[in-house]
Amino acid sequence: MTNPSPDSSYDEARVARRKHEHERQAVVFGVIIAFLAVCGIFALAMFTGSLVGPFQREFTVVGVSQQEEVPAPCLPEVEGQPDGALPLPYANVKVNALNASTSQGVAKAFETVLVERGFTVLELGDASVKLEASELRFGKKGIVAAYTLAAQFPSSRLVLDDRTGETVDLLVGEEFDKPLDVEDVEIAADEPLTNAENCVPASEITPKERLEFDTDVAEEASGEPEVAEG
Repeated sequence: MTNPSPDSSYDEARVARRKHEHERQAVVFGVIIAFLAVCGIFALAMFTGSLVGPFQREFTVVGVSQQEEVPAPCLPEVEGQPDGALPLPYANVKVNALNASTSQGVAKAFETVLVERGFTVLELGDASVKLEASELRFGKKGIVAAYTLAAQFPSSRLVLDDRTGETVDLLVGEEFDKPLDVEDVEIAADEPLTNAENCVPASEITPKERLEFDTDVAEEASGEPEVAEG
């Protein structure tokens, strides 16, 4: 009987060791590939909106209030205007320009634009809250005035509150938009205003409590943002 040579034993051991290493590498690479595939599927689902990440949340500015979704009130019937409420003359729209953002000088900049366009600005001040989106707040008697003003700021929310007068508060929020250029404002004195989308009769809305504001603001704020017509 012939005994295997030492070299033959070494070769067999080397082959076995390489086979074991290859198997181990295959397992490791397989796990890595499977993990990357799962990560890719998870990332694609989040990108397409099919899956919301466990820590996903909107970015917010410290101190800015969350705004409750509220319906806009529909335009009221106006005596003598059977086809619908007409816009008010700008001079008849009485506005309080209020800063509701963390920026300085915003209310003053909007006041300048409103005055240039003929609106009557009663007060300039700081609102008691900071808001993300700009709002027009008004009472039931100020709905037509609010719609007239909203034509300048179509992205502003229309919010009914419990005031009894006709004034409108323009609360300039953190993500404010400039007023439309004059030629882009889509209202005319002889054409009825259009109801806001998904509006609700004012009688069916529970008015919000009117916000307080501070009129002790500087006449000329430093770093005043540019919101005049482009």
